[in-house]
Amino acid sequence: MPDLHLLSPHGFRAAGIRAGIKLSGKPDVGLLVCDTLASAAAVFTTNKVIAAPVKVGREHVAAGRLRAVVVNAGNANACTGARGERDAKRMCALAAHAVGCEPKHVLPSSTGIIGHHLPMEKLERGIVDAGRSLGRDQEHALLFADSILTTDLTRKAAATEFRIGRQNVRLAGVCKGSGMIGPRMALPGKHATMLAYLTTDALITPALLRRLLAEAASGSFNAVTVDDHMSTNDTAVVLASGSSGVKIDSTRARGAFAVALNEVCRSLAHQIAADGEGATKVVTIAVKSAASDDAARRIARAIANSPLVKCAMHGNDPNWGRIVSAAGLAEAPFDPDRCILTLQGTVVFRNGQPVAFDAEKLSAELRAKEVRVELTCRLGKGAATCWTCDLSKEYVTINADYHT
Repeated sequence: MPDLHLLSPHGFRAAGIRAGIKLSGKPDVGLLVCDTLASAAAVFTTNKVIAAPVKVGREHVAAGRLRAVVVNAGNANACTGARGERDAKRMCALAAHAVGCEPKHVLPSSTGIIGHHLPMEKLERGIVDAGRSLGRDQEHALLFADSILTTDLTRKAAATEFRIGRQNVRLAGVCKGSGMIGPRMALPGKHATMLAYLTTDALITPALLRRLLAEAASGSFNAVTVDDHMSTNDTAVVLASGSSGVKIDSTRARGAFAVALNEVCRSLAHQIAADGEGATKVVTIAVKSAASDDAARRIARAIANSPLVKCAMHGNDPNWGRIVSAAGLAEAPFDPDRCILTLQGTVVFRNGQPVAFDAEKLSAELRAKEVRVELTCRLGKGAATCWTCDLSKEYVTINADYHT
């Protein structure tokens, strides 16, 4: 629903301000606050190199209760040692003072360049200013969404309203991500950055929220890739205020909530692929009839991450051999003599052999902003979808100049 935003769920306030961390002078410190102690769940990067705010955030969300999220852009606070952890905890303490809660009820996030200490003087002023600027309207939601961006060209947001019985529940989210995108996030304790913040006014237990977020992330954020470079800072967190009074405690309610959460997360993931660094199109890789869902995911990701496939998509080249061979290199059962491959609905390969098609026409169809690759393996009932984008010269330019 276009009129809904991050703060449409009841019980939340937010702010986004300019602290001078970004060289661009755009908003770079954000604060998202729940009026009460919210049920909370989060998933984090599984990279072995973990940013300081992720280490602190894992500890703070472990009990399933949070009041706030504090985030900065322009500096990842990753590979910064003990000082980095102290700075992340300092962020939480400042936010807690501004909100009126305990530091352990604040989750910190950072995004930006790796290996630089946070400019704490700027950040401390920024968090104080953010605390004074909190509000509930759409403008505040947009400012928060802007404050988390780095190389992103656009803000990314999604929201929905659904009914449980005769009552309405709202669920919304914002995210950032353009480069260094290859999330494989998981719950704590399990195995350019992707950050996502979700709000809902549903009344739900932390344990159930944790399970549903993990499931939603698996089919959304973990299914998007720009360059398959898992960040040190990847984080997705959801806060549930309970302000609607609608309990998620029945099978029907759980189902409705899960559908809404999946809808919002998938929309955000798609927007990340669309805003991939240098991207000109979204490429949806749909794998069907694989030996298992896991096999389908492995095959879809192998295709999505192939530089040759991504370059062909940028050049509108229906070079299907690159797709089939990428599927074959995945660590999953695959038999080219049984599969069917279609590009934009046109069959180009079937049962180990090429199928004649109008290459000029198909090339023109590949110029679309949305391209669909569908691979039917005919080995079982497994299925998965992965979103990626094309690989352009602009991507190389952005990342060659990122530090300097």
